[in-house]
Amino acid sequence: MEPEFWHQRWLENRIGFHQGEVNPYLRKYWGLLGVSAPARILVPLCGKSLDLLWLVQQGYQVEGVELSELAVRAFFDEQGMTPSVTSRSDWQVWEAEKLRLWCGDFFALTAADLGPIDAVYDRAALIALPKALRLRYVQHMHRLVGPVPHLLITLEYPQALMDGPPFAVEQPEVQALLGANYTGTQPHVCDDVLTGNDRLQQRGLDRLNECVYLLQVRKK
Repeated sequence: MEPEFWHQRWLENRIGFHQGEVNPYLRKYWGLLGVSAPARILVPLCGKSLDLLWLVQQGYQVEGVELSELAVRAFFDEQGMTPSVTSRSDWQVWEAEKLRLWCGDFFALTAADLGPIDAVYDRAALIALPKALRLRYVQHMHRLVGPVPHLLITLEYPQALMDGPPFAVEQPEVQALLGANYTGTQPHVCDDVLTGNDRLQQRGLDRLNECVYLLQVRKK
């Protein structure tokens, strides 16, 4: 998606992707990755997610990346935190306690900017990107952090029946994108999240699953 698309979504407050509570899959399955605090965790395309705060509260150093300054500012305002804000090249860097948010284009971030990362939490990045960009995203992530454990959350549904974002990312695509470097490319769990969702059923969806992957580095 073009950056202007996301800037407009935040400007118009069309942020249905934002969750008003900590993601339950993060709470339930993060510990299974075996990544202990105070490890450094990358959260790409993080918005103003409360998941950032939860990870900090568990003792992690959290690095978030977000395109929209509105989203970054809203996060700190809503949490009552007063960050320091500095400029680094094309980035605004907002920092408070064990949290640092990089405001800018994810694809412009470098490993030298970011420093070493121990794990990645991706709830809303891979599924925010159209298919044409997903391989580029995975390749750039690999350049940024190398092979490290990921908690990845995806959606599966008939893409022809509903426009993204969020986009459908089915298991075979996860395998194709990540299988060379990671085990765990079969979902740890896939839950039906269509049942009871009348709005999406009325749009014609007959299947909507939310899937959790626990990706571990494949031993060479």
